[in-house]
Amino acid sequence: MPRYEIIVKGRVQGVGFRAFTESIADKLGIKGYVKNLPDGTVEVVAEGDERALKELCSSLKAGPSMAYVDDLDIIEKEYTGEFRGFSVKF
Repeated sequence: MPRYEIIVKGRVQGVGFRAFTESIADKLGIKGYVKNLPDGTVEVVAEGDERALKELCSSLKAGPSMAYVDDLDIIEKEYTGEFRGFSVKF
């Protein structure tokens, strides 16, 4: 199983993006977290089945209705198994 470290760029803060991401990740059985970064982007760290991670990325590109996603920077890393579930970090 891979680990994706994703930076979501665009209008992604203050539009429900973290809650949207948590909901999708929970449905797909993905573990990790989502958090806002000071530069206006959103960071997603996700571990799970590769097919589920690709589906998560497709959902992130679409985003919730009030968001506008310009780009996703995705880095694939080695799975660590450090997460018990998916959470929103503040």
